Amino acid sequence: MRSFAVLTATAAGALAFGAGAAHADVDEGQKALLKGSTTASYFWDDSSGRAGDTGLPASGKPMQKGLAASPSWPLMTEGYVVYKGKKMPFFVGDRGPGNPSNNGVMLDLDAKTFAELTGGKFNSGTLMVDGNGGKGHIDIQYVITKWGDGVGKKNHPVAFSTGAWSRVDRNPAKPPTILAEKKTEKKPEVEAPGSGGAAAPAAVAASERPAGGGTKPAAAASGEESSGVGGAVLAGGLALAGGGVVLGRDRLRKLLGR
Repeated sequence: MRSFAVLTATAAGALAFGAGAAHADVDEGQKALLKGSTTASYFWDDSSGRAGDTGLPASGKPMQKGLAASPSWPLMTEGYVVYKGKKMPFFVGDRGPGNPSNNGVMLDLDAKTFAELTGGKFNSGTLMVDGNGGKGHIDIQYVITKWGDGVGKKNHPVAFSTGAWSRVDRNPAKPPTILAEKKTEKKPEVEAPGSGGAAAPAAVAASERPAGGGTKPAAAASGEESSGVGGAVLAGGLALAGGGVVLGRDRLRKLLGR
């Protein structure tokens, strides 16, 4: 389907880019500029006309492994695709698919890459892929690592019919954000001075706090309670000794037992 694209894009693309072979390798250290998924087909345009092609790819580059066609990305955009755990590099060297892109087929891989991804074999006689169970379309994930400098949409692909491939994109997609895992450091527990490694005392109960909002020391609270009991016993004893029996024997026994 690339006839119209070749006529229009080759004129500009061939001037902008040399005729040498492009280089497409998966570089794990490259930053991802765009991630997504789509359906991919395959082609092989060697200008022989054997597979219905109309000439050399729109970029002016010779047909080769790793050369893909996109309906909207700038020519010479680079990235890689992933299919069932297999990762293969590509660069955009042509335009297409045409009508299939209206139905969600947004990437045309070269036949050799397609064959390697699907476990088939490239047939140099027919320019087709054999031995992959008849697969002609596969669902892939794509990662863009470098945008081409020319016209084209620097975002998720759109159909060829939109004409996005011929317009300058002044609002490229923002690179996906990868959130790094935050490492939390466990702070050491601070021991109270003179505790000898013992755990810090528990918080003082609200009932032991004075009305003024402060907190009673544990020893002071204990002393106040002991002095209260002792004072009551002493008062009871003095009352009995003086003949003014204020507290009976049972009441005194109860106080002593507290």
